[in-house]
Amino acid sequence: MKVLLSWLREFAPDLPDDAERVGTALGALGTPVEEMLRIGHGLDGIVVARVLDLRPHPDADRIQLVDVDLGDGNALQICCGAFNMQVGDLVPLATIGTTMPNGMEIARRKLRGELSNGMLCSPPELGLSGDAGGILVLGETHAPGTPLREALGIESDVLYDLEVNPNRPDAMSVAGVARDVAAHFRVPFAIPNPDVGGVAVGDPVESLARVENLAPDLCGRFTARVLQGVTVGPSSTRIASRLTLLGMRPINNVVDVSNYVMLELGQPSHPYDLARVGGGGLRVRRAKDGETLITLDDVERRFTTDDLLICDANDEADGVAGIMGGASSEISASTKAVLVEMAWFHPMTIATSSRRLGVRSEASARFEKGTDPEIIEQAQDRFVELLGGAAGRMAKGIVDVVGDLPQPATVRVRTHRVNGILGTDLEPGPVRALLEPIGFAATRIGDDLEVTIPSWRPDSSTEIDVIEEIGRHYGYERIGAVVPPAVHFGGLSARQADRRAARDVLVGLGFSEALPMPFLAPDDLQRAELPHAAITITNPLIADESVLRTSLLPGLLKTVAYNESHRAAGVALFELGHVFRIPATPHPLPDELDHLAVALAGVEAPVAAEVWEALATAFAVDAHALEGATAPGLHPTRTAAISVAGEEIGHLGEVHPRVLTAFGVTERVAWLELDLGRLLDLPHGARPYRPVSRYPSSDVDLAFETDDAVPAAAVESALREGTGELLAALELFDEYRGAGVAAGTRSLGYRLRLQAADRTLTDAEIGDVRERAIQAVTRATGATLRS
Repeated sequence: MKVLLSWLREFAPDLPDDAERVGTALGALGTPVEEMLRIGHGLDGIVVARVLDLRPHPDADRIQLVDVDLGDGNALQICCGAFNMQVGDLVPLATIGTTMPNGMEIARRKLRGELSNGMLCSPPELGLSGDAGGILVLGETHAPGTPLREALGIESDVLYDLEVNPNRPDAMSVAGVARDVAAHFRVPFAIPNPDVGGVAVGDPVESLARVENLAPDLCGRFTARVLQGVTVGPSSTRIASRLTLLGMRPINNVVDVSNYVMLELGQPSHPYDLARVGGGGLRVRRAKDGETLITLDDVERRFTTDDLLICDANDEADGVAGIMGGASSEISASTKAVLVEMAWFHPMTIATSSRRLGVRSEASARFEKGTDPEIIEQAQDRFVELLGGAAGRMAKGIVDVVGDLPQPATVRVRTHRVNGILGTDLEPGPVRALLEPIGFAATRIGDDLEVTIPSWRPDSSTEIDVIEEIGRHYGYERIGAVVPPAVHFGGLSARQADRRAARDVLVGLGFSEALPMPFLAPDDLQRAELPHAAITITNPLIADESVLRTSLLPGLLKTVAYNESHRAAGVALFELGHVFRIPATPHPLPDELDHLAVALAGVEAPVAAEVWEALATAFAVDAHALEGATAPGLHPTRTAAISVAGEEIGHLGEVHPRVLTAFGVTERVAWLELDLGRLLDLPHGARPYRPVSRYPSSDVDLAFETDDAVPAAAVESALREGTGELLAALELFDEYRGAGVAAGTRSLGYRLRLQAADRTLTDAEIGDVRERAIQAVTRATGATLRS
């Protein structure tokens, strides 16, 4: 739900001038501000333009060429990456020399060889809310060449985008939000009574339209008012501007007023062209199974008996109740008589139909939460007031058919229960003072209150609901934190939780956990080319398995060999277990270390490096690196040492071919083994977060020719240092040896994604970062840039 601060002040004029303070209050009241935009700034140089022609860019699939008219009849070519426009649409154009609200300067540029004489603007580029991937399409009421500020009537204002939860139907209207925030600041609130005294009175409404309600259990109230001699045309700048700012496209004055009243008071309505309504009346009924209707979005909908339809007097379906109207009686320029329908529908009926049909509209979003049946007459009057002189004559009276409406709920609220739930020490008087400004009438009965729930809060029906309202307006921030007295038994230690996290990562990668025995035959260490010094068991279960393992390698290789002998090639295994070492100083017990190992049959060393990156990411390990090394049992030129914070904690690479042959394995085996205990003793788990940038990113590809002795990690580290905070992502996408690269060297290709948090990077900035990255790599590693 979007609301303007100026619109809130129409109901509560004494709200604070500090927009930040109002936004904080909205969040404290349970409607968090997802975005706050200060509008009306930086729009000089942006004008209305009409789209004359659209055609593909000859050399770019994602860009089209748009010819626009600024009112002088001449076609001006613009290159644009959005495709939501049609010929004839009015759109905002930032002319050459304009400085956008985000600080970007508009200049004449060439995009893939085609000249662009300005920029067509999306809502966020104008400081407005809306889709960043599409151009803002304006209503038909503006002349090309008109300054955008004048066309939209934009003045300095603040637009809040609020998160509204299902239990707050009152917050689906500007008036409802204003009532809540006015109560918070203890300032007066009122919904002005509409003035329709200046509108001429026409024929009796009963002689012009009739209404039947054949589903009173689903439609609790159905009203209709008729306007004669209506003039359909463009809306006033004020109405059109507010609708645009709140994300709705102006259409014509009748439809726009309908949407305006819905946003303002929370009451949806549907205006019909009375001349096109069959039989001159409406009928509310359940749909017939298999019945169809083409709705306003030109889609044929098929219904069941659970759906509710609005039909004409001839029983022909004309709309889906509370969701979307049909195309047969929509308002057009030729409309002279308008039937304005406002109703109350059972929330679950609308919610069920909306989800089954896959249609969600602004109206259905309000009806399914629950609207106020008592505001309908006021909303009808507001509709006429806003239409003004274009309303023509208002038929005498209003058709009002009442069905099964919910009865006002009265709840006994116990003061001791309020204090017990909230942890407060409130008296009945202050509780009453918190409830009455938001419409909850309260009568004191001893130490308790008899509270009447207002008609606009159908979500509240029990004592705990009222206590929630008391807590909201008392202020949860005023309630001190209390440690719960309950005693908790059991739970995982931090080390246990980390071990489980490691297991979850490896299982998530598709690996299977193996559990070999920790006992080995002495020749197992010899076959694995591991040091022979091991702890001997005095009473082994099996005579041939008389030593404790010093590495997880022999056990997992046996498992790989067993699987291969049973035609299960390409297994991916991991183990979390203990290894045993002879203590460095005399001690009656061995050193028992917690290790993690991964054996991947049929793949090469780089896959093991990818597994380590996944683990390092999961544990949020900083300052980790891979450096070429040798390790017992591993291939001498395809092995790397794993270090974290400068401390070596393990190795990865490939198992030596001699070792594989000794264990009867014919596949290559990628290997990773690390001391998990040492890893978890080092700093980890601190995940720094930063805001997600809403500005576009740019990719830069760089290829360096480096000596084989230079690790890729050193090049990557230099790139990160050279690019600084503008580096959003770094990827090694190519490694090449061969023609064009000197012997003893290799080419490493990196893709750098550059992005700023507060602006769109210019070509000059991107070039500067690129040059810094190249210099950093050259200085740190001696590599040269490949052309």
